[in-house]
Amino acid sequence: MEVQAQAKLNLTLDVIGKRPDGYHDLRMIMQSVALADRLTLKQACGTQPQVRTNLHFLPNNEKNLAVRAALRWWAARGQAPQGLDIAIDKRIPVCAGMAGGSSDAAAVLRALNTMEGEPLSPMEVAKIGEQVGSDVPYCVIGGTALAEGRGELLTPLPPLPRCWVVLCKPEFSISTPALFARIDGVRLRCRPDTQGAVAALEAGDLPGVARRMYNVFEDALPPRQQARVNDIKNTLIQCGALGASMSGTGPTAFGLFDDESCARQAWERLHDFGGEVFFTETV
Repeated sequence: MEVQAQAKLNLTLDVIGKRPDGYHDLRMIMQSVALADRLTLKQACGTQPQVRTNLHFLPNNEKNLAVRAALRWWAARGQAPQGLDIAIDKRIPVCAGMAGGSSDAAAVLRALNTMEGEPLSPMEVAKIGEQVGSDVPYCVIGGTALAEGRGELLTPLPPLPRCWVVLCKPEFSISTPALFARIDGVRLRCRPDTQGAVAALEAGDLPGVARRMYNVFEDALPPRQQARVNDIKNTLIQCGALGASMSGTGPTAFGLFDDESCARQAWERLHDFGGEVFFTETV
């Protein structure tokens, strides 16, 4: 079976506070885009899943979320692990704040559910995903959704009006644990208007959503990295983006466009920044 694992963006991301268990409560609007990894799953000999990717530095054992998802699936179903070959053609940039690994894990869960005749609803599959990673439940459902708690509490939202998206992942990566540790000691400049963005989605108001995009983790970036992300956002806005923000814990910055020619211009200009640049659309 071949299945796609779509990247996600955070239209808004707010950290509400730290929980007694050490995690943080979040409130964010998530959005799928067409940029996707491609997974091929085949039954295989043996009693354990195996994974291989086109990137040599990614783990091929249980440290890979795709393998962990398969093991969690069988455990939840009361089944012994089975031989499964998972081949992943990675297209989503790694360590980019776009849930590439989580989306791969979600794709494995969806595929296994389909291969077994869809015994579980999407929300039941997402529940299994909670045991794999915080972004996995959303990646099972996809589309446009409000995510709360650690990200596992999902409320589907009206879809974002179709638009073009230009993304740029700078040539550095961000440590997610380090950024979560920094956010507790940072004075936030502002918070996203998540409720206003939800209202704009309900009205089908793309510019209204774009104007309200913000990610509080931008305030927790080290100064040099923060300046780099701001430069990318400013370039996107100068090229006609309706709004620009950072996704997840970064460092990928993105802009939403209602004009394809403007989006193409931004895509071309951002190649001068280095890193990885992508042109895609919302789904």
